[in-house]
Parts: sequence; C-alpha cells; structure tokens
Amino acid sequence: MTAKDREIWRSRSTSITGFDTMSTCLIARMVLFFVVTAFGVGSACAAPEFLAPKERPGPLADKPWPKGKYLVLAYHGIEDGAADQRFLSVRTSALVEQFAWLKDNGYNVISMDDVIAAQQGKKELPEKSVVLTFDDGYAGFYTRVFPLLKAYHWPALLAPVGEWMDTPPDKKVDFGGVMVPREQFLNWQEIREMSQSGLVEIGAHTYAEHKGMVANPQGNTEPFNVNRTYDAKTGRYETAAEFEARVDKDVGLITQRIIQTTGKKPRVWVWPYGAASGVTLSVAHRHGYHMAMTLDDGLADINNNDNIPRLLISGNPSLREFAQNVSGVQEKPFVRMVQVDLDYVYDPDQKQMAHNIDLLIQRVVDLHANYVFLQAFADPAGDGNIKSVYFPNRWLPVRADLFNRVAWQLQTRGGARVYAWMPVLAFDVPSLPHVLAWNPHTDHEDINPAQYRRLSFFNEEVQKKIIGLYEDLAGHAAFSGILFHDDALLSDFEDASPDAMKAYESQGLPASIKEIRANPAYMQRWTRFKSRALTAFTVTLLQHVRAIRGPQVESARNIYAEPVLQPDSEEWYAQNLNDFLDTYDWTVPMAMPLMEQVPASQNLSWLTEFVKTIKSTKDSSLAHVIIELQTEDWRSQPAKPVPDRVLVEWMKKLQSLGAGNYGYYPDDFIENHPSVEAVRPVFSNRWYPLR
Repeated sequence: MTAKDREIWRSRSTSITGFDTMSTCLIARMVLFFVVTAFGVGSACAAPEFLAPKERPGPLADKPWPKGKYLVLAYHGIEDGAADQRFLSVRTSALVEQFAWLKDNGYNVISMDDVIAAQQGKKELPEKSVVLTFDDGYAGFYTRVFPLLKAYHWPALLAPVGEWMDTPPDKKVDFGGVMVPREQFLNWQEIREMSQSGLVEIGAHTYAEHKGMVANPQGNTEPFNVNRTYDAKTGRYETAAEFEARVDKDVGLITQRIIQTTGKKPRVWVWPYGAASGVTLSVAHRHGYHMAMTLDDGLADINNNDNIPRLLISGNPSLREFAQNVSGVQEKPFVRMVQVDLDYVYDPDQKQMAHNIDLLIQRVVDLHANYVFLQAFADPAGDGNIKSVYFPNRWLPVRADLFNRVAWQLQTRGGARVYAWMPVLAFDVPSLPHVLAWNPHTDHEDINPAQYRRLSFFNEEVQKKIIGLYEDLAGHAAFSGILFHDDALLSDFEDASPDAMKAYESQGLPASIKEIRANPAYMQRWTRFKSRALTAFTVTLLQHVRAIRGPQVESARNIYAEPVLQPDSEEWYAQNLNDFLDTYDWTVPMAMPLMEQVPASQNLSWLTEFVKTIKSTKDSSLAHVIIELQTEDWRSQPAKPVPDRVLVEWMKKLQSLGAGNYGYYPDDFIENHPSVEAVRPVFSNRWYPLR
C-alpha cells in the first residue's frame, strides 16, 4: 500500500459503505481493542513464554524424508587437478569421497526408471533416495565418473549440450563466449557407449541455447532458452510466437541428435542455469519429455515431474560441506523480506535511475534480505489506482520498461528471490466495469470514492484484460513468484455491479444486496462465495503466469489483520485465512499495529495475539506465513518513519514467538530507513560487524 492508500483505509469508518455511518468493521475493531486492553494478551514487558526442550522442534536433518521424496544432485565438471569454477567443477578425489559418504551413510542411488515406477505405484522409493545428474557433457564424465558408476553399480543422468558435442575435433567450443579446447567435452561415440551400458541415461540440455541473450533495453544478459530476446537496433522484443518457434527448433534438434546417437527417445529436460519457462516446457512436452530439472533447492517429489529441484554441487566443497548440504536438504532458511516501491527507483534521468538501482542492490546485500517483493506497477500519485506499469504490455501505459532489469539484478547481484508485486483489481481503466457499492441510504450503486477503484472481475472482459496483463508481465521478466496485492477485497456492500449480481443469482442468492444483507444465511453464503471467487481468480492469474514463466513460480497474497484476528470479519473483506493457507505458497498478513490504531503500549501484546491466532489456525501454519510489519506511520500526513528501536522490538517479539519468516514495507533504500545498522542484527540470518 502507498501512504495515501493507508490513509484511505484508515478512514474506513465511512469507506466500507462509502457513506456517513460508522461501519460494522470499525465497531468490531473497537470491541477487539477493548478486549485486548481490558483483559490483556500480555503486556509489553511480559516475560517470554517458556517452551520445554522436549516440546521444541528438532532439526529437520534428523527426520526421515517424506514418502515419495528424493534428492537430486547436480554435478558439472569433474577434474583431477584444480577445480575450474568456470565449469562448476569438483575434483575427482572429492567426488570419490562424496560417493563413499553417500554409500556409508545409507543413501540409495536410484534411476529415473525407479522414480517413474514409484510414481505409477509399482514400487516405493527406498529411504534416502538419490539421483545423480551431470550437466553439459564434460569429458571428465567418461574418464572419471563412468568408472565410478560401474564400480558402485550406480545409475546416473547425463545431459549434454548438442552444439558442443557437434563441434569438430579441430575447432574450439564456444562456451558462453569463452573458447574452450574441444577435448574438454565428450563426443557422441562416448555418449553412445555409456548409454548402452544401462547405467547412464541421456537427457537434454538444449542444442544451442545454453548461453545468454539480451533481454531488455538496458542490455541485461539472461538465459536464452527461457526468455524473449530484445533487439537494440530495432527496439523490439521477440514476439511470443517467434520465441516459441525458436525453442521448438532447438528442442527438436537436441532430441533428434540424442535419438540418432542412443536409439532412445530422451525423457528428461535439464534447464540451462536452472532457469525454467512454461512455454519451453510445453514445447518439450510436445517432443516427448515428461521430466524437467531445475537448480532450485529441496527434495523432489515423485508427483511433480515438471519441477524437479536439484542440489547444485559446485565450488569443490569439502566433505563436511557436502555432508551438511545433503543431510540438511529439508532445512529452509527463514524468510527475510523487504517490500520495495519501484517508484523510488524510477527517475527520468537514466544516470540517476542507474544509481538508484545500485543503491537498492547494495541495500539488499547489506541487509541479507533473501526475498524482495518488488512493485511491478506504477503509482506515482500514491492513490492506489493504477494507471501504468513497469513492463511492456497490451493495454496499459508503460511508465518505464524497468521491472525486468531491477528484478534480474536483484536476483543475480543481490542474491534474492524476487516476487512481482501486482494489483489484482485496482487498475484505473474508466471504460471497464468497476466494483460498485450498494448504498443503503439511497438504494443505489456507485463506485466507492474512498476505496481502491477496482475493476469488477465478475465481468468477462475485465478478466481477459487482467489475465493479459499478467501474461505480459510473465513474458517480459524473470521472477520467482507473484505477490497478490491487498486490493483483492470486497466489502459487505460490494460488489453490486450487474455482472456480480448475475453471479450471485447463479448461486441461488437474491438479485438484491438489500435482501442478502437482511438474511443471515444468505449473508454467510454470499460472503463465502465472494471470498472463494476472489481466490479462484488469483489462482487463474497464477496459472496463466506459470504457463509462460514456468511451474516453479510461487504465489503469495496479502491479508489484512482483521480477517486473521476475527474470522467473522471475512464479510467485510472477502478474505479468509484458512483459504489463503490452503491456496498460496505464502500468506502475507499485514501485522501493522499502528495502522490498526493499536496504542504504542499495546503493540507487542497485539503482535503476540496476532501470531498466536495464526499458529492456532492450522498445523505448521507459521511455516507458510511471512509476517509483514510497517516502517511508516500513516496516521499522520506526511507519514512519519517508525523509529528503528520500535521496529527492532517488533522483530524480536516475532522471533520469540516462533515466527521466523517476516519482513516489512516500505523499504526506503535512498534514505536508509529503516537503518541497516539498527535492523540487520535482528533481520538478517547472518551477521557480522558493520564496516
């Protein structure tokens, strides 16, 4: 939310209905505050709760892997001498130690046939199942790895790059702009021999698209196989059709080359750089592939062949490091998130904008933030009504083609997972049907002037427009997830537009909000229908994004505090915590005490109740929640910064309550607010003295 958005929301004593009567929502808030204040949920100075050691969760490394899960290890070059990291190499001696450690510690190396048999219910995977994979097609696989596989009787997957294998013996291989001696790589005869051994399966790693390409006007180089190219001379992007035709040709070439060599049709697609694309995946499916491997961390699942994560083994790790990485594969770092307004980055002066990007990247690095929720839309007026965006698209003005550049730099230079922060409904397009509020005083419907100007998603044309916008975002940028903005809400007087009323009638509800509100049973059904319909629409948007960007794209959605604390307040928002936890990878509750008018003396007790409520909702619910704090106090205009000491207190409280995933909005990287020096010790998962 922008500062003005917060101000609008805080004035909701008249905004929920759009009229001059106190809303039921505000009354409920007052009741809640009275209960918290009068009866208490713990004072600000209360001692932390004690959890006996036997009740505390142990490390996941000590727990068995869930049924149907397996680990995929991703190797590249194997060399006897120095491990050249241009090829992500591991020394032969280190590989020998790693293989011995896997065997001695009860890991079972399996084949892709075993995975498929388990998926089909023909067998179960053994405990601690491991798949070995080797990318690119280095000669060391034949001379160093293959003998080890034969000695252990272990299977492995080899994924060569076709163009490199086809390079003539007297030519050098163009390895991403570095000319490498041909003998550094395998030849097709060696690949045929290993395939015939029954130990080595051959997968595909593209024919000629394991390289970078210019993907935006700023000249960022991104993986060729999954992104549309940008031509600086013509100032145009590769079209969706051109991109699909290009990757189709490449997939066809590598597929035929493998068939010619091995006599077997390849079934495993291995993404260069681990970067995936829904379009390329669809093309691969058409060519007969039904498994795709990334370089994401975590265990693979036999029921998810399109998004198989792999643990990258690079940097020639010590045996201790290797063992820690393998045994700790279930451990996930806590999320430390910053939500960033791209409006802060944008500047008509290109030099100043480049400087702002550098400031943001350095900020993320200094904070050790591992998640960034990055604004993909423009809101320079601060009113939450979106008139333009930061990516090329079909129907809204582009303030600047900026999102892809910043997102890519945050991922590659900042080391963060970037989520595209997008509105769901609040696009200011006057010609399209809007959400209307019913006025009980006049018995008329109109746009609520004190709320987001939202488009009515019950209208088919609106759905097509918004879906198209999300598709254009996915087609022009690489990102890890989508954050659905807090504009995805409907009050207990909305939506009264004609298309919405037809939808209610289709559910057996009266064609009158007045009648619905007069009947508690109708009111309950109406509330649940709207809440589920909103959630279903966001799922549709996510599906369209994944179809273009890939199945690895995750989902997150903001939820207001009241639907968390008071489930009955769903009727005022059409938001439901249980639905969110069941639907999205991450639920992002806005735990903002000042925005909720909580007195300073009650902030910590309010946060305590907030976290307790989430914990009691579902088992392990906190593992799927990112608590979002506020760094500005929007109760005054201009907004005042929340003091660093207060933000630090809030973060410490979250930690003491077991809420390990948290972040804040907004991050002012230009003015250093919140202060890196003050916040990082309680924000970062790592810490070292500041310079």
